Amino acid sequence: MELTEKTRSQKRVFTGRLIHVRHDEVILPDGTETIREVVEHPGGVAIAALTDQNELLLVDQFRYAQQRIMREVPAGKRERGEDPLVTAKRELQEETGYQAEEFVFLGEMVPTGAYLEETIQMYWAKGLTFVGTHLDEDEFLNCVKVPLKEVVDQVMRGEIIDGKTIAMTLKLQAMLEEEQ
Repeated sequence: MELTEKTRSQKRVFTGRLIHVRHDEVILPDGTETIREVVEHPGGVAIAALTDQNELLLVDQFRYAQQRIMREVPAGKRERGEDPLVTAKRELQEETGYQAEEFVFLGEMVPTGAYLEETIQMYWAKGLTFVGTHLDEDEFLNCVKVPLKEVVDQVMRGEIIDGKTIAMTLKLQAMLEEEQ
């Protein structure tokens, strides 16, 4: 069965600082027409920064849309056309104050494929050295070190609900188990 939808027209209905919203008319596989609303986003990166003591660097920050403080891996928005590794290095230092000797690409994730174009490039940062934070002027967060096993437990208990953090924590844990 053919599943691909064909775009008939696109119209941007909102232009924001971070996101844009598009209203697309599409033709479904059976020939009927419908509307798709798409949030345009340049994409982001997320970093699983693991210390030599097997602690994951996490950030606690207030997420306005959720109206709560959330615990997450360091992450950030890519500038349009920017190499994701450049973004990852910048965001790691800005949010945690650390630089890494090595970045291992863990893959890509789509946080919400139904309406959001964003993809997140995931990296594992190794060989960490503290050099000092450089938060953006509108960014307020606390960086914490948590043993990886405890982060996995927090994910499994539903205490950490951020999708990229869940995916990266479980992926990193599985990779480390395979290495042993």
